[in-house]
Amino acid sequence: MSTGVEPTITLTKDGDWWIARDTETGVTSQGETRKTALDNLDEAVALHNGEIGEEPTDEELREAGIDPEDNVTGQEEPPDVLE
Repeated sequence: MSTGVEPTITLTKDGDWWIARDTETGVTSQGETRKTALDNLDEAVALHNGEIGEEPTDEELREAGIDPEDNVTGQEEPPDVLE
């Protein structure tokens, strides 16, 4: 997804935690060190962009205690906090 804007990462300190935010995607992550926060942000942006990760299988959902037949969350809009 390209907006024509040069991607920017903000890195701020909040108490003992570093907060890293990708301004293009709005994805935010954190870590106890700057490097960890940036590494976590790289992974979170890749997940956001669908570059890594996969949907769980029905069996994996069952192992996590979720009945796939009752799982209707995917049919609803995500909460505002996830947008």
